[in-house]
Amino acid sequence: MPELHLTTCFYLWQAPCCGKLYVCRLCHDAEENHQMDRFKVREVQCCECQTVQQAQQTCQQCHVQFGEYYCDICHLFDKDKKQYHCQDCGICRIGPKEKYFHCVKCNLCLAQDLRGNHKCVENVSRQNCPVCMEDIHTSRIGAHVLPCGHLLHKTCFDDMVRTGAYRCPLCMHSVWNMEDHWDQIDKEIAQSPMPTEYQGATVKIICNDCQAHCTVPFHVLGMKCSGCGSYNTAQEGGLIQQIHSHNVPPTTISDLSNKCLERK
Repeated sequence: MPELHLTTCFYLWQAPCCGKLYVCRLCHDAEENHQMDRFKVREVQCCECQTVQQAQQTCQQCHVQFGEYYCDICHLFDKDKKQYHCQDCGICRIGPKEKYFHCVKCNLCLAQDLRGNHKCVENVSRQNCPVCMEDIHTSRIGAHVLPCGHLLHKTCFDDMVRTGAYRCPLCMHSVWNMEDHWDQIDKEIAQSPMPTEYQGATVKIICNDCQAHCTVPFHVLGMKCSGCGSYNTAQEGGLIQQIHSHNVPPTTISDLSNKCLERK
């Protein structure tokens, strides 16, 4: 869920760190060599009458409203977006509040349809996005929850999908239902038999989706997990069985791929 940020302003924050006036903490942080702690903000200046005053929703002098929504903890002013302050997250979230719940273990607010329907990862929102390595918890960019429970910025997830990547950058678990793709690989393997000298070859694999360790037939197009049927697997060691091993010349994976293609 994104953090809130005001673009149209009727006030200026007085930074508690340097005393300078800024539209928001992001503008301050981009200009200064230090960061503003918004929770320590005590005063704002009205842009209409220039009165410096205690942070509050309405100007005490000219009564202009600084924001339809105001949080006295975050000192956040914004248009009404059904915001609410989550005490456990420590920041304001875009609501409405009844559509979200705070997962204590993950330590973030999630949509109600994920209640009891997501994999918990302790304090996951306090980790940086594994794609851009930037903060997720206080980011204005929404977060995408992967099936494995890890979080990415929504924009980073979209960029990853566009490149054809389908694994979580942290644990390598598939990031969506891949059954149709696995079925397609099944068909391609059925149409691309391995060269005779390799048809008895097997290999040990670990499945990135179910973590099973198993021994399966070797094929250059993919090794299928015998536990869950996923091709999101990694080979552990070399070939462990070759029926015609004494006749096998030195061969690269590229050579095997070419041989399979020639047979199609």
